[in-house]
Amino acid sequence: MGWWVEDTMSLPNGTVILISWVTWVIGSIILHELAHGWTALKLGDTTPRDLGHMTWNPLVHMGPVALIIFALLGITWGQMPVDPTRLRGRYGDVLVSIAGPGMNVLLAIASIVGLIAWVFGGRAAGVDEPLYSNFTLFFQFGIMLNIALALFNMIPIMPLDGGRIATSLIPAYARFAESENGRWVMLGGFMLVFWFAGGFIFLPGILLSELVSIAISAPSPFGP
Repeated sequence: MGWWVEDTMSLPNGTVILISWVTWVIGSIILHELAHGWTALKLGDTTPRDLGHMTWNPLVHMGPVALIIFALLGITWGQMPVDPTRLRGRYGDVLVSIAGPGMNVLLAIASIVGLIAWVFGGRAAGVDEPLYSNFTLFFQFGIMLNIALALFNMIPIMPLDGGRIATSLIPAYARFAESENGRWVMLGGFMLVFWFAGGFIFLPGILLSELVSIAISAPSPFGP
């Protein structure tokens, strides 16, 4: 097993897979974080704008370290500064937290619509190969990745969005998460999920992408 870029390029359609992965990972994370920021601004917290995070610049959302990790390992993360004390409403922090995964769900839906439109439009227009299959694969990756990001971020472990939602809604959970032992448990849980749950997290997105592809008779994104 070598560098993930080399491994990807060695696959059939490796160039298309690499471009799709990079585009969807960076684009989805930027929109995920901006969704947090847009919701925070609507609820009265100007921190995202004050700190210059309401931008499309991936360096702002992910930072040099996360982008280096992405270059090395193919995985990364983002962040959006929010001050929960400035949010209006009892459930302001919950709404801000759920906005990110909600954006990923919307992107998955947009990918499904895009895939259907491309497959039927491409057939009607007589689009040639490999363009037809390349864009089909691109939309299939959008479905898979964004479903995975939504599920991953909704896991109730800090600092994931699901953890913030759980601590906002369940006082006992918040007290545990803020305790010394709780912080270690959260850190350990996060690392275990981050490194070992990938297959489970991606499975629903893979299955959904396959089902949509079968329904519209599109080429399978994951082999014959």
